[in-house]
Amino acid sequence: MITARPDAELNGLLAGLRRLEYQSPVDGVADWALIQPPARRTRWIVCIHGHGSSGDQLWTSPLTRPWLPVFKKVGNGILSPHLRGNSWMGPAVAADLHWLLNVVRTEYGATHFDFVSGSMGGTSNLIYAGLHPADAASVVALCPATDLATYTHWCRQNPTPILTEIAAAIETSYGGTPATEPAVFSAHSSLANARQLTMPLYLAHGAADAIIPVSHSRQLASVLKGTPVFHYEEIPGGDHDAPIPAAARALDWVLRYA
Repeated sequence: MITARPDAELNGLLAGLRRLEYQSPVDGVADWALIQPPARRTRWIVCIHGHGSSGDQLWTSPLTRPWLPVFKKVGNGILSPHLRGNSWMGPAVAADLHWLLNVVRTEYGATHFDFVSGSMGGTSNLIYAGLHPADAASVVALCPATDLATYTHWCRQNPTPILTEIAAAIETSYGGTPATEPAVFSAHSSLANARQLTMPLYLAHGAADAIIPVSHSRQLASVLKGTPVFHYEEIPGGDHDAPIPAAARALDWVLRYA
């Protein structure tokens, strides 16, 4: 069941914002997404939040709120799904998103989806595009992890509170550790699915990122080197948030080719 209603709390930030409430077709879990239908166009931007945030991050975080006028200027609709919180695009969530995109196609006439997200969201963009490349007209992935098996291991080897929390969230979403669920982690690895990432793809990472090592983006960039519609930007000395301002130029770049 799906219910779309105006979101009173956030509506002042972007006129016409609606909250889409639904139950997962996979297991019945209740979830939600925020949507801003376009006035005329049939392209939509999919913006997936980072770890520790929720489906309203685009409107409420000072880091990502500057993206709103950029998205509005482009004229695309916006889909910002909650996706069960800190899910890291696990199997059930990937199935939920696949279903949700079809709902947006049916209910709102969407024809193309451009994925623009950072951190867990950027990771999720790459994972989903690798699983369902036909759904992704373009991808912008800022400071992503490109292989969750090695990333989870790295988080466990560097047990700060946030990294321990991230590792636990990934293991919960994937039904176990990389050692106990190797096939699931491999199926959701952007590196393993790199051959599927043929859509326009803009990747950016800070060289001094202490949350997701830049080696993840470097590895994927090495695999995709020479791809006609791929661009990699590395920010010298940049921390985890350094690529966030790149969203505007990244979206402009991918839309030239999408």
